[in-house]
Amino acid sequence: MASVPAPEVLRAPLVVEFPFTRSLGPVQSAFLTGLRERTVLGVETGDGRTLVPPVEYDPVTAEEIRDLVEVAATGTVTTWAWNHEPRRGQPLGTPFAWVLVKLDGADTALLHALDAPGPDAVRTGMRVRIRWAAERVGAITDIACFEPYDGVRDDRRPSAHTGEFDEPVTGIVAAARLDYTYSPGRAQSAYIHALCERKTVGERCPSCRKVYVPPRGACPTCGLATQERVEVGPRGTVTTYCIVNIKAKNAMNDAIEVPYVYAHIALDGADLALHARIAGIPYDEVRMGLRVEPVWTDGGRYPDHYRPTGEPDADYDTYKELV
Repeated sequence: MASVPAPEVLRAPLVVEFPFTRSLGPVQSAFLTGLRERTVLGVETGDGRTLVPPVEYDPVTAEEIRDLVEVAATGTVTTWAWNHEPRRGQPLGTPFAWVLVKLDGADTALLHALDAPGPDAVRTGMRVRIRWAAERVGAITDIACFEPYDGVRDDRRPSAHTGEFDEPVTGIVAAARLDYTYSPGRAQSAYIHALCERKTVGERCPSCRKVYVPPRGACPTCGLATQERVEVGPRGTVTTYCIVNIKAKNAMNDAIEVPYVYAHIALDGADLALHARIAGIPYDEVRMGLRVEPVWTDGGRYPDHYRPTGEPDADYDTYKELV
């Protein structure tokens, strides 16, 4: 008996990325501006502890903290872990140690990278100092890394600091990014393969008989596995929508001018609405109940967008359960 070849295992690299913008309060502003000026600031709590990095509220009493103090740029490693393969965006491009360093004068530890020739050169209790970045902008990366230091501990009490600098840093933009490889299961693989043939295929629950698109492999209501494949559409009905006024920063949307419309579309025969872009109609004329159909580009593996079919709008009662 001839063997059946195993289906292709689909994989795709995916990136979720967005810039996170936040304003800084007086404590964080002073801390980051201080780094730009090669000054490390902490805060002193009511019971005399010095916290570095500084926080705005005492983690023990929750009292507001505003008393800034300057600590040394030298310190002691309290714990560490060796990083054999640095990743994109990490402080150093060669293997290094992640270290928690208690700076002289501080009672808490600061996390950063330690530039060392190998794990044998790192130990708890070793002395280190800050290596400042050549160009500093008021960010934690103004500390390029820590490096080994032969000097003794600076036992002087931290000195009070006003936190005042010229041109203080008032906000930061942190790029949040997640890189991962996605591999769909049986149901979604079949859905993707069908799209390559310009078909939309869902799966029907054996109990409630609802057809889910995209299929999930199981009915979310009944909890039963779904096996029966059902071709739906290609036409559908807009159930709800939103007008997008901010241009997305990715190659797929570079040619799409704002404002544009993204909508939930209930394909004919489906019991779950999927989302897609609406085009071929002014954005302010898109409406609930609008009948639409897919538009494919040459070589496209999924519809580029949906456009009006010219049919009369669907009655609300026919799609109200999918809004």
